[in-house]
Amino acid sequence: MYSYFFLMKKVWLFATIVFLIRCTTPLVEDESFLENLMKRNSTKFDSILSNDSLEVQIIYTQINRDSLNRPNFKSFYYHVDSTNYFYPASTVKLPQVLLALEKINQLRSSAYRLDKYTAMYHDSIYQGQQTVKWDTTGADKVPSVAHYSKKIMVVSDNDAFNRLYEFLGQKATNEVLKRKGYNVRFLHRLERPLTPDQNRHTEAIRFVRNDSVIYRQSMGINEDSIQPMRKVYKGVGYISRDSLIRRPFDFTYKNFYPLQEQQEILKAILFPEAIDQKRRFNLTDEDRKFVMQYMSQLPGETKTPRYYRDTALYDAYCKFLMFGEDRSPIPKNIRIFNKVGDAYGYLIDNAYIVDFENGVEFMLSAVINTNTDGVYNDGKYEYKSIGFPFMKHLGRAVYDYERKRKKKRKPDLTDFILKYDTSVVTLKRD
Repeated sequence: MYSYFFLMKKVWLFATIVFLIRCTTPLVEDESFLENLMKRNSTKFDSILSNDSLEVQIIYTQINRDSLNRPNFKSFYYHVDSTNYFYPASTVKLPQVLLALEKINQLRSSAYRLDKYTAMYHDSIYQGQQTVKWDTTGADKVPSVAHYSKKIMVVSDNDAFNRLYEFLGQKATNEVLKRKGYNVRFLHRLERPLTPDQNRHTEAIRFVRNDSVIYRQSMGINEDSIQPMRKVYKGVGYISRDSLIRRPFDFTYKNFYPLQEQQEILKAILFPEAIDQKRRFNLTDEDRKFVMQYMSQLPGETKTPRYYRDTALYDAYCKFLMFGEDRSPIPKNIRIFNKVGDAYGYLIDNAYIVDFENGVEFMLSAVINTNTDGVYNDGKYEYKSIGFPFMKHLGRAVYDYERKRKKKRKPDLTDFILKYDTSVVTLKRD
């Protein structure tokens, strides 16, 4: 009996020593950094690290400032592979906003008297199209590029994305992004079951001021065939018309937006001077501040639409990293400039996170597949039990590391201190 307890005491002592060594030894910032960071938080990440079917990809980018406050970037990767397809869901909305604002600027420079606030109406001409005569969420029920963009950035509105997709057209969306050097493919509207042919045809559009049409755009038609690089099938089955089809789900003609491209496009709007001219978006300074404001503005700070009145729109509603689906308020010293997505079991967040009080800033992009049974369209995804906790723990692990990371210079984050529609309205949130 004595020898047994003596042995157990030695085992406990050894385990304690190993634990203390792991927690006190500095992490090496090498190619295994992210994996080792998660291993150090083993109780939160063991199930993630041991399950390749979750298809986790992560990019963590440190930002170090020089004497002129110019950013330098250093990135770390975990299983990042653009050939390993994941469905990008609503993350495609950020580049669509940037393209729409860019197109508005091009039209304005062509002597059309319009801007992002000008009333924009859609006319249905082709099968599957939808007419837009008003937007009941707007202050004057007027639809516009600005109002659609705001709804996209604050609460990830699907209809708003579709309207900007239609304004650009499928052909221009893909051609412009390709010309800028981004490896993406946007082929369809969201939450509208349309055929590939219907998605190639986009509504006619009118810009109107004082009851007069100041610009008219005919129906867009993408006559070019956009060929995917390869066939993409996922899972073991899918639901179609209430029946289980026992074969992999076809993602071949779904949107394609790799994690590397997501972070680069986020960088293009937040740090335009730090990227190649070719990859920037032609936005005014006011446009850039507009996007930055609404991608970081919380629902409770938004008067129009009246998101501040909706108790279902808690602070973390579109802020997965660091906060998951927490209902408690996000601390005022922290701002998250990001775009999230969730569909078919994939949970994605592409974010730049700032702590003004502690001089912390970093970029973090991550995706996880929570469709553990491999059946698509059944609505049975493990967002709550796997996805949101992973996003929360990952964001906080990187944030905690950044709080302790030594930097030569504390960043001047003045550029990211913005004025919001209103202060956060505290409501009872279930």
